[in-house]
Amino acid sequence: MSQSEPGGSGPFMGRPALVVIDLQQDLVLPSAASGIERAAGQGDVIDRAERILAAARVGNVPVIFTQEAHRRTGIDFGRELDGSESVHCLEDEPSTGLWPTLTPRHGVAHEYLVVKRRYSAFFGTDFEILLRGLQVGTLVLIGTLTDVCVHYTFVDAHQRDYHVRVVEDCCLGSSTARHDAALDAMEYLQHGARLLTDAVVAAFTSGITATHTAAPELTEVGR
Repeated sequence: MSQSEPGGSGPFMGRPALVVIDLQQDLVLPSAASGIERAAGQGDVIDRAERILAAARVGNVPVIFTQEAHRRTGIDFGRELDGSESVHCLEDEPSTGLWPTLTPRHGVAHEYLVVKRRYSAFFGTDFEILLRGLQVGTLVLIGTLTDVCVHYTFVDAHQRDYHVRVVEDCCLGSSTARHDAALDAMEYLQHGARLLTDAVVAAFTSGITATHTAAPELTEVGR
């Protein structure tokens, strides 16, 4: 089933994939150290992300982890430093690594890594090639920041005619106000886009998603 075809059950159209956006170890650093403002609630988001990931694995749902990483020379920051963010997510810094419990399992089918230089998971990566190979119809987004990387990935997916869902209690914004505004903007684009963790866990573990044909195994995309 291609991304433009109807079908599927529950909150998804076609085959879902879980997209874990930039849940990296700098998540718990102060903004002065990480270079990025964040609202409170990191621990709750990590706990919910672990629940959703476990459910995706039970339900045989493909999982794509994204990681923002910049060369230490700064050559690929572009305009990212023109606003509120300072230098962040430098390659080889321990804080740039994925959160230890939210990483792809090596050698396991349906778990992938996309390393990106910019906010959207689509920009300058092989993300869309991977989605097409997996025959994904619905992207289920969790992670950070709601108003930046999650939002821009949502918009790019929407413009490519994917169905997109955002798990609003498993995302963290740069502030509560910007988190709420981004969620409202995403719901404006696709009605029914906003879901809660419990609903996603139930859908992933219902058995609906386990009937799709397995895709060829890949372990890393984007390096």
